[in-house]
Amino acid sequence: MLNHRIKLRHLNAFLEVSRRRSFARAADSLAITQPGISKAIRELEEIVGATLFERSAQGVSLTQAGLTLLRHAGPALKALEEGVGALADVHGGHAWLRIGALSTVESRLMPAALGRFQTSPHGRTTSVTVVTGASAYLLSRLSLGELDMVVGRMTEAREIRDLAFEHLYYESLRLVVRPGHALAGHALEDTAPLGECRWVLPPQQTTLRQQVDSFCVRHAISLSSPCLETLSLTLSRRYTLENDAIWVAPFDAVDDDLQAGRLVELSLAFEHQGGSVGLCTNASVDTSLALDDFAESLRQAAAERQH
Repeated sequence: MLNHRIKLRHLNAFLEVSRRRSFARAADSLAITQPGISKAIRELEEIVGATLFERSAQGVSLTQAGLTLLRHAGPALKALEEGVGALADVHGGHAWLRIGALSTVESRLMPAALGRFQTSPHGRTTSVTVVTGASAYLLSRLSLGELDMVVGRMTEAREIRDLAFEHLYYESLRLVVRPGHALAGHALEDTAPLGECRWVLPPQQTTLRQQVDSFCVRHAISLSSPCLETLSLTLSRRYTLENDAIWVAPFDAVDDDLQAGRLVELSLAFEHQGGSVGLCTNASVDTSLALDDFAESLRQAAAERQH
């Protein structure tokens, strides 16, 4: 039985701090004072008998106890909101799916899966909202019950530990430049020139950026020049086509351009096998038939991609 001392304000405060990773930003979002939200979290920690958050110079992060509570509290409150919404008929009886998509699947897998889903039995009556962003952000929203599924390359993310992941295929990152770049078509036995170039990189604090940093350490590359940091494939592609920059790109995002000669891959391989791309769900939330249809559409699109 739920402890009667736990109030809705405690859970709302907990979820907002988890979402914002800051007591100050959470207080602003809920329109209460910072001491007020700190008091609510302190009371909740006393009730459950565990520390839920760790504070550091980088902000606020969940402890293991906090992650466990988040896994259940977020979906529970979301289910309550949806129940009230269903009574109010806010969607006019129309069903919705909320999908998080990482940049690694924006170019091919998601469009193909969405096309298949819309011809499935439940896809004909279900609309889809697609949210993009970094893996930590999307997986946190999945844990909160704000998304039904996250799709992409995310196995390295810390936030995935309490979620269910299904592998679909491996995809590698590639180093690409425009034709005419000084390094295009040359064997890169000496990696020093790479450090003098401009780069298009995933942002700091993302799992893809961790892969880039490890690559640079292995090859003794020091990124001293100004870099562009973004998860936008459209911006990355256009910037690379118009500037002498090196783009660390998901293969699916550049495959057509490489085949057409609009982009050129550098001779230095970034990854051999690549990372695991798949779908992630919250095991504590019951899946709908529409979500099952969408998952099957993803599997079919992934299988077709590999042929």
